[in-house]
Amino acid sequence: MSDTICVGTIAGAFGVHGEVRLKSFTADPEAIADYAPLTNEDGTRSFDLQITRAVKGGFAARLSGVRSKEEADALRGTGLYVPRDRLPALPDDEFYHTDLIGLAVYDTGGVELGRVKAVLNHGAADLLELQLPGGSKTVLLPFTRAVVPTVDLASGRIVADPPEGLLE
Repeated sequence: MSDTICVGTIAGAFGVHGEVRLKSFTADPEAIADYAPLTNEDGTRSFDLQITRAVKGGFAARLSGVRSKEEADALRGTGLYVPRDRLPALPDDEFYHTDLIGLAVYDTGGVELGRVKAVLNHGAADLLELQLPGGSKTVLLPFTRAVVPTVDLASGRIVADPPEGLLE
């Protein structure tokens, strides 16, 4: 498990006065400001954050040290990270997406199905994108208790009972 968790990303400049367009990945999107200071991925830059208003697809925000449109545009695509210990503990049946990525997925008989490449949500429910063994093919597995009865972070494995025909 990583020592830092990505809680948002900068989508570019918003306006001409150094504000950025911010996409939040926190459960309560506005709560991203509560975790400041935020850092870039390698920790070389640190930002205090003030959300100024909601905009389509996220928020307009001010970051410390960013004063112009050019500086804001230069940060486009920058992930914003916080130390894991600043995030709240989760109930037993909830997981941070970053903890699931890379885990091996086995069927109920112990046969490896693949590894979690990504966790996606297109509005209805979470999906695990599995990279199948021995190739570049991926499949989407519903991330529900019925299909994924066991997630064991300590041993780095997930047990799944995929729907009939999904992996054929």
